[in-house]
Amino acid sequence: MTGLDSKLFEQIVSFRRELHAEPELSWHEYKTSDRIAAFLDQLGIPCKRGVAGTGIVANLPGKHDHLPYVALRADMDALPIQEETGLPFSSQVPGVMHACGHDGHTSMLLGAAALLAQEKDRPAPIRFLFQPAEETGKGAKKMIEDGALENVALIFGGHLDRHFPAGTVAVTDGPVNASTDQFHIKIHGQGGHAARPHEAIDSVVVGSLLVMALQTIVSREVNPAHPSVVTVGHFEAGTASNVIASSAQLDGSIRAQEQSVRESLHRSIERIARSIGELHNAVIDVTIDLGTPPLSNPPDTAELAREAVRNSLGEEALRKLEIANMGGEDFAYYMEQIPGCYVRFGSVLAGKEGFPAHSSRFDFDEQALNVGATYYHAVGLAAGRRLLAQGE
Repeated sequence: MTGLDSKLFEQIVSFRRELHAEPELSWHEYKTSDRIAAFLDQLGIPCKRGVAGTGIVANLPGKHDHLPYVALRADMDALPIQEETGLPFSSQVPGVMHACGHDGHTSMLLGAAALLAQEKDRPAPIRFLFQPAEETGKGAKKMIEDGALENVALIFGGHLDRHFPAGTVAVTDGPVNASTDQFHIKIHGQGGHAARPHEAIDSVVVGSLLVMALQTIVSREVNPAHPSVVTVGHFEAGTASNVIASSAQLDGSIRAQEQSVRESLHRSIERIARSIGELHNAVIDVTIDLGTPPLSNPPDTAELAREAVRNSLGEEALRKLEIANMGGEDFAYYMEQIPGCYVRFGSVLAGKEGFPAHSSRFDFDEQALNVGATYYHAVGLAAGRRLLAQGE
């Protein structure tokens, strides 16, 4: 495998461990940003700080600077989790942990920056995006608002994935992440004495019917070939055992891998809530908060990513997603603006297979850092060659 030499790999591993020991929550990645800027400065790559608050944008010129940029993105925030890995470089910040691999994402992109800085023939200019607050689902949108995609034609990103062995990259056409919307339903009934239900409108009964009815949306209204989820995660009502609740609150999550299904789920939730309210003479208010959109790879840019994997890591390194991933990823906001591809870096660590991302014991195989850096280097060049060919 080409990629980082032993000295640079050691640097990248050391950098990752430093980040891991001092994780920072979304919108507060100050020390992380300082470290990234210092590393880029050592590489001779100028950067703009303060993008989206703590984010960084760094530009590397290409041989043909009339071409638009190829962007490579890494997220850098941690999670409010108390670490229990027992690693010698465990988090030193109580209640905060890099439990989703963003320390790895940042480190592999810096490795790619080092490789690309050494590259004598960069067809198109490269832009490195170090993004805050992915865990909030809002960091990418703020980066875009602050101009991170100006004059960018293609964008590439990825995520560590324990479902694949280290040394592999999963590249998939079509859906790779789901939308992450939330719904909030307020039921207004009529309170009363438990002994005289005929004088009341029982919000618990109405809410219970609503919970069950919502479960029929995915099972009976959505094509089984299109993965989607409607989950009621919170149901609150009542104050005492002998009092009929006058109101109830339901909150939940909506997930879909396609925009048309996403919109259909919204309409179904509103329709069912309205109908049950009319059935029981209750007033029901529905609010849907939009989260990240679905993330889907266009076939042509996915093939470009596969080409980069084949050329740099070999055909045997290629994998694809075999099952639907219903997690969200705010990289989707970039892909709403410009084409690109989002991949998964195999990173399963022996003995840690049972600890998924967002677990207090999550860890990954650090060989994935070399794989990620190698891939980003290769795809940055491949994308530049495509832009050059299109320009000619």
